[in-house]
Amino acid sequence: MIYYIYGDELDDFPDLRDGMFRDRARQFKERLGWSVEVDALGCEHDEYDALNPLYIIAPSTDGGHGGSMRFLPTTGPVMVNEHFSHLNNDVKLVSPLVWECTRFCLSPQDHVPKRTAARLMLAAAVMGQRFRLSHAVGVFDAPMQRVYRALGWAPDILGRSGVGRDAISVGLWAFDNAPLSRLGSRAEVPLSVAECWRIPR
Repeated sequence: MIYYIYGDELDDFPDLRDGMFRDRARQFKERLGWSVEVDALGCEHDEYDALNPLYIIAPSTDGGHGGSMRFLPTTGPVMVNEHFSHLNNDVKLVSPLVWECTRFCLSPQDHVPKRTAARLMLAAAVMGQRFRLSHAVGVFDAPMQRVYRALGWAPDILGRSGVGRDAISVGLWAFDNAPLSRLGSRAEVPLSVAECWRIPR
């Protein structure tokens, strides 16, 4: 099961909502040491969560948050243009057909299925094709590049800063050639099931 939830619908899914923001704090603040804001409840939010993004959320086996990612169209404020344009020679990516993916997060809890990362990538590919988007754009660190390659859908690198594990890259994922069969195999989800996941609006 995969949930596609807009920001203004999160209150209808309080367990997924709270678990996602808490797990984001654990991953980005505690484990990775990013300079992000965590509130008194242990949740991580930023200004882009206020822009009604589309969240893709994979539940854990107990119905809580297992993993998630966040999408916003590049026609509005996005991190790649406002904070990371230097990675792309200060060229901003603005198109209704290109959406930014951020906050790829996996819960550290034991009840998270092993295939959660693959299911999130499959869900993103299905979403992009359903919305007739051309690309997703995202900024990621060096370890994530190996994850994407292992999952079978690595991005085209537009620019990079730093070296080794400290490298930060910006990349594009093309939806029109997303390897759905390979992603479905990695996720252990038949494409007939993935294509029936409910994508709102």
